[in-house]
Amino acid sequence: MKITMIGSGYVGLVSGACFADFGHDVICVDKDESKIEALLDGRIPIFEPGLDHLVASNVAAGRLSFTTNLSEGVKDADAVFIAVGTPSRRGDGHADLSYVYAAAEEIAHAISGFTVIVDKSTVPVGTGDEVERIIREANPNADFAVVSNPEFLREGAAIDDFKRPDRIVIGGDDERALEVMRQVYRPLHINKSPIVEMSRRGAELTKYAANAFLAVKITFINEIADLCEKVGADVQDVARGIGLDNRIGSKFLHAGPGYGGSCFPKDTLALLKTAQDYEAPQRIVESVVSINDQRKRAMGRKVIAACGGDVRDKTIAILGLTFKPNTDDMRDSPAISVIQTLQDAGATIRAYDPEGTEQAKKVLDNVIYCSNAYEAMEGADALAIVTEWDAFRALDLGKVKSLLSQPILVDLRNIYPRDMVEQAGFSYSAVGR
Repeated sequence: MKITMIGSGYVGLVSGACFADFGHDVICVDKDESKIEALLDGRIPIFEPGLDHLVASNVAAGRLSFTTNLSEGVKDADAVFIAVGTPSRRGDGHADLSYVYAAAEEIAHAISGFTVIVDKSTVPVGTGDEVERIIREANPNADFAVVSNPEFLREGAAIDDFKRPDRIVIGGDDERALEVMRQVYRPLHINKSPIVEMSRRGAELTKYAANAFLAVKITFINEIADLCEKVGADVQDVARGIGLDNRIGSKFLHAGPGYGGSCFPKDTLALLKTAQDYEAPQRIVESVVSINDQRKRAMGRKVIAACGGDVRDKTIAILGLTFKPNTDDMRDSPAISVIQTLQDAGATIRAYDPEGTEQAKKVLDNVIYCSNAYEAMEGADALAIVTEWDAFRALDLGKVKSLLSQPILVDLRNIYPRDMVEQAGFSYSAVGR
């Protein structure tokens, strides 16, 4: 099938490359000329494991191409996916749908023959209705249908998530459109990935509900971690004890400094705004958003406490800047609040991240960025692990101790056993342990 992806960011590029790998002919469209030039030159604008090879192989096979010309990309497509950004709107927290609606306006004038317009972007309930209205108004004679097909991709594991999904959610009521979508995803039948068909509004809400529930789960275990510290329990024991219950499950029960990234913060906020508009308040999610915001700075204070309550004129080594490993994404990363809290208290920061340094420089000032983990530790008064990159899981503790001016290790991701670290001569602080 001929597929066009409007937007060549994280979701659009990963989805487009994977569809091409299935054998579809895919055109990725983006208004950002520098991004398209980079892609045409074989340079990937984001870090996602395996994506560079996937893009290169499908470009070489002639199944994947890039352009800034939306009309050219859309005119012969069977399905046009809208995969543009929907950031939080400045001022009120609602999802900014201006890019979605602008894309719909342009698509309206470019389609020919029956075309399925697919909302792949994360959008509030009712967005598909508005996209349909925009296209119908701009081109009354257009033969099209609008469906919702939300993405459920984890940064750092997006290719595997796309090719081996838990489910494929498709929202719409036009049988022609549903059949096109079934054919688009037919290659996944071999993996027995279930296609869940529902109303368009149901699909739109499913995406927000999924992310909000996971945010609730993360926040729940973080609060249990705080209680564990007070009563002398280990949150990892508790998480395992409840996670083995099939009704609960073990995923997203890892205590830490709070959630961040491109999805959970903006999607929980957008869900709250939608709920307010429809007078159906989501009290649990409201609490989660508030608790998570407070927690990030609380983790900075945990580092200060580990240093005796005062970090003025001290140097803190920070390992990990991105919101999670295997990405260069700094959006709403807990490391930002942790570092700013330490800086506000008078500390100097030496930091290292395997992939996130360039993005971190855009949001964090007055940080000494280092080329490796051990360089960050040189002469520091304490070490804090903020992101659980694999490269930080087996540090040479003897070397770490020799580099630090004081043997203080604050493990905000609980990746080291307390006994091992303390036997190496460190003062050890963790989360919920």
